[in-house]
Amino acid sequence: MWSEHAVAAAWRASGEPLDVGQTRYRGGMERWHIPSVEASGRREPKVLFSTPECRAVVIDLSDGDELGDHSVHERAVVEVVAGEVQVSAGGEETTCAAGTLLTFAPGERHAVRAAGGAARLLLMLAPWPGEGHYRDGADADAARMPSRGSAEPIR
Repeated sequence: MWSEHAVAAAWRASGEPLDVGQTRYRGGMERWHIPSVEASGRREPKVLFSTPECRAVVIDLSDGDELGDHSVHERAVVEVVAGEVQVSAGGEETTCAAGTLLTFAPGERHAVRAAGGAARLLLMLAPWPGEGHYRDGADADAARMPSRGSAEPIR
């Protein structure tokens, strides 16, 4: 497997992104306009990038859709990009409008529900994947992008 530094150096030399298996790493600055990323709901989130340090995902929720009570192995940082959501964690519940940033510790149980219309979330999981995310023996390539469900950066 190529190291992240080797891939970045090769990209800088060629000016073209490298595909290493299903891994895509461009190195340098990449950018996305989150409101413009095409996503089609919580069942088909869009992965923006995935590195050992962090994975970023756009999730759209229709009015009333919920990411039910769950936890993740990573620190979860959630920005409400558009709309409004009800968030519950640790026995508290609050309403969060666009522009709100939330953090959850690894293993912290929480739920997020779109309230009063559709909502768009930007989810960042760090580090990626967190310890225990994949079962023993499963492929834990942090830079692997899903074959479907990824969004290219702005060129």
